[in-house]
Amino acid sequence: MTQIVARKNPVAFKTQAIAVTASAEVLRYEPTGSPSSFAQIQERRVPLQLSDPNHFNVVLANLGVSVDLYLHWQQRDFRLLVRQDRPDHGDQVLKLLSGYVPSHELRVPLLTVMTEIAEELLIETRSGWLQGRYQDTWLPTPYAESLPLDSERHFTLGARAGNTRPVLCRELNLLERPRAYVHLPTSSLQLVYQMQLALPDDIDAPSLLHADEYLDPDSRELIARVDHQQPDLFLAEYRNGEPTGELYHLQRGELVAQPTGGLLLSEAFAEQQGWVVTAANCALQQGLGLTDGTA
Repeated sequence: MTQIVARKNPVAFKTQAIAVTASAEVLRYEPTGSPSSFAQIQERRVPLQLSDPNHFNVVLANLGVSVDLYLHWQQRDFRLLVRQDRPDHGDQVLKLLSGYVPSHELRVPLLTVMTEIAEELLIETRSGWLQGRYQDTWLPTPYAESLPLDSERHFTLGARAGNTRPVLCRELNLLERPRAYVHLPTSSLQLVYQMQLALPDDIDAPSLLHADEYLDPDSRELIARVDHQQPDLFLAEYRNGEPTGELYHLQRGELVAQPTGGLLLSEAFAEQQGWVVTAANCALQQGLGLTDGTA
């Protein structure tokens, strides 16, 4: 059964175009132009071409962030993926938790990452829903009125090894060294942060769910909802650092195997040349580095 957990006005969201300068060693960006609405961003997200994937100066529609999140649980390792229907691309993919960076966070996109995790990753236990903590900072609790929190437990986030090529906002190196790529089909700059998720040791029958957000055509509100029957949050298992090709839901403390046939991954997993990704998606085997027939 689907439960609506929040409503908000999409008009309140504002961001800016991004001027990007790249060399083989470093990528630098800075906001440019006036703040734009979500609808205006979509109008600018049209395909573009770059002659050299390592050296360019270009203005892009927006800055986006993703978090490549790993979980070690019950002596097993997993990578978290969410399912998304993309009518504008004509596909359904498994992707990273991700979102658009608003104007006031363009210089500190790690803050947007924390918000996206809080809004998209829902961890339910018999004692309530878990709040998250990154270092000394508590994550927001956007659904606390609808989803009562466990007052005694929380999950924690830590940084994994960052990218070797620096990414700067103007002259400032970004914290946690995200991977950056320019996605040509959507004319956007994307930052991918590597992070580790840790659940409390005494967690009781956890379920991992994804809060889906959609635009209601009648009210014109952005509505966040969660569905226990279709969690839409997948755990891709890794063993000794290599993907096994197995996918699971975590429901009430049990790993429930999921079919993998015909699944696609988003462009974040596609081949990157220099700073550039040209594909809209890729096959599961290709994106996770599996050999043919593994999944």
